[in-house]
Amino acid sequence: MSDVDIVVHIVDDEEAVRNSVAFLLGSAGFAVRTHVSATDFLLRASGIRSGCLVTDLRMPDMSGVELLKRLREAGALLPAIVITGHGDVQMAVEAMKNGALDFIEKPFSDDVLIESIQRAVNVAQSQHEIEASIEATRQRMATLSEREMQVLNGVVSGEPNKTIAFDLGISPRTVEVYRAGLMSKMQAKNLPELVRMILSIQRA
Repeated sequence: MSDVDIVVHIVDDEEAVRNSVAFLLGSAGFAVRTHVSATDFLLRASGIRSGCLVTDLRMPDMSGVELLKRLREAGALLPAIVITGHGDVQMAVEAMKNGALDFIEKPFSDDVLIESIQRAVNVAQSQHEIEASIEATRQRMATLSEREMQVLNGVVSGEPNKTIAFDLGISPRTVEVYRAGLMSKMQAKNLPELVRMILSIQRA
């Protein structure tokens, strides 16, 4: 996955700032979308699956802190950077407590912003890959039969084949057959990998 697959969303009520930041990031090879307000961005946030956010801290409709809180409540919190004036450091710290990765004080150099954006893009990329892996695991689980699911639950719970066999009223040899089948369907190389797959779904 390349950097351009991760869209950098710029939220700022000042058109000149939006355009200059968008031009800078576009020139650096990032895919960019601009939003005129936090409210405008929130209307589109639920459909964003792979992106990061650059937001001004002080905006007329809502602050950058409030925007991050709203995103968190909606379960759509993206890796975020807040841009702040000199007197807003306390608010910027509050933004980091609400999920921002970094804050940048005005005036800032192009290099500082680009380096911070690259870190956010790397985080977004990792999150996207994790989500894609979890979705692939869910799809593979959907191919398991009811009996294979029962054996899977026993295996992930740490039960030996004999216990699983007793609980299901089948022979240990039959459990081994189901276990081999489900390992193949789940594309798990070994038991620890299978357990990690299932735990990743449970934690998601």
